[in-house]
Amino acid sequence: MRLDDFDPNINVEDQGNRGGGFNLGGGGGGGGMLLGFLPLVFSKFGCGGVVVLLIVFAVFGGGLGSLGSLTAPTQQSAPASQGAGTGAAAVCASDPAKRAACNAFSSAENTWEAIFAKSGQRFQAPKLSFFSGNGQSGCGAAQSAMGPFYCPTDQGIYLDTSFFDELANRFGAQGDFAQNYVIAHEFGHHIQSLLGTSAQVQQIQARGSRSEGNAASVKLELQADCYAGVWAAQNRDRMEPGDLEEGMTAAQAIGDDKLQQESQGRVVPDSFTHGTSAQRQAWLKRGLDSGDPAQCDTFNARI
Repeated sequence: MRLDDFDPNINVEDQGNRGGGFNLGGGGGGGGMLLGFLPLVFSKFGCGGVVVLLIVFAVFGGGLGSLGSLTAPTQQSAPASQGAGTGAAAVCASDPAKRAACNAFSSAENTWEAIFAKSGQRFQAPKLSFFSGNGQSGCGAAQSAMGPFYCPTDQGIYLDTSFFDELANRFGAQGDFAQNYVIAHEFGHHIQSLLGTSAQVQQIQARGSRSEGNAASVKLELQADCYAGVWAAQNRDRMEPGDLEEGMTAAQAIGDDKLQQESQGRVVPDSFTHGTSAQRQAWLKRGLDSGDPAQCDTFNARI
């Protein structure tokens, strides 16, 4: 996909490589238990499952503050006197993977800002936060095992670019459009946050049964897939031969049914949080075919 270079005014930060700089304290309490679950949850359910776990832990486990203190992230943004653009340029140009992510992020920002303006809605841009190994978000700890995720608390998309290697090598989803799809999906979660959809799902998860919460999560994730397709459709002139196939391969590789079959040898539909491979492919293509966010209403559609 032939994307323009990123806008130097996008909101980007780099937390750097913080290694194992967690200070959990105590003797293996709730925070340690949560961190132990994260890799397992991600391997089965993807980054959305991790976000659900973080939300549940915050509600029922004494709050994310029990994870203990973390060293303040090293942000490579410019001082206020220099403007945001200088910092973004330095971070995004620091390596090819970050540049590619910044290009996709910037394209998504421009696309959705135009969509919101056309409908008379107020758009607020998110931030893109890079980390390596371990980091911190407004939703608590960030770890590579979580995969990319969106935190509605601080409106941040969090990414360890090593996930792109895992996407290609572990999931067999290679190519720049597969990576762009990941960024566009997380940007879709930001759109849901702006529209109040994410808050509604969180209420369902807090008040309803586990199966009801999982079903709502599936609809949220499939809608984010559709929104990713809308972004691609709005930039169709940038697409190249093979891009659609790369996106479909990525969506197929991270379906709940495929991940569960590979990790535990069986599929448990009631525990789905993202949707099946076929569902993820279908909603991504629906957004791409229509280019219309109104066609992404998974909550009133038969999933």
